[in-house]
Amino acid sequence: MRYEELTGLVQARAQLPDRQSAERAIRATLETLAERIPGGLADHMAAQLPQEAGEPLRRVAAAHEGTPEERAHRRDHGERFDLTGFAGRVAWRTEHTEEEALREAAAFFEVLDSAVDPELMEKLYGVLPSDIRELLPEARAEQDARRPERGWRPDPQGPRER
Repeated sequence: MRYEELTGLVQARAQLPDRQSAERAIRATLETLAERIPGGLADHMAAQLPQEAGEPLRRVAAAHEGTPEERAHRRDHGERFDLTGFAGRVAWRTEHTEEEALREAAAFFEVLDSAVDPELMEKLYGVLPSDIRELLPEARAEQDARRPERGWRPDPQGPRER
C-alpha cells in the first residue's frame, strides 16, 4: 500500500478534515504503538509499511533510553501501559481529546489490518493487552477471542519487505 492510499483511508475512516490530520493520527498511533510493543515487532511492522509510515516505528524503537538491561527489556517486551495510557499518549501527540484519539487509532488499526501481512497482525494482537485490543477491527477481535494468547517471537530471518 502506498503512503497516499494509507493516509487517504485513515482520513476517510476517521472522518478527519484533511490529510495532515490523518498523517498526525498515523504518526501518533505508530509512535505510541512502538512504545508498547517489542522493538523487533516494531521493526517487522515498519518493514511492511510505506517508508513515511514506518519511520515513527523505527525512530521510537531505536530511541529507547536507559541502562542496557532496560533497553533490552523494552526491545523484547515494550513498555507496559493500558488503554487509558495508550489513549493519553495518542491524545497528547495529536492534541486531541482521548475520545478523538481512540477513534482515530481504531480507524488506523482498520487500515493497518489490510496493509500488512495477517501473520504480522496476529503477532501484534498477541502482544497487546485485551483493553487495547478493543481498538481492533471487529472481525480480528472476534478471531483473537477464539484463539489462545500467543506472544510475539522474533522471526529468525529478520524483517521482510512486503
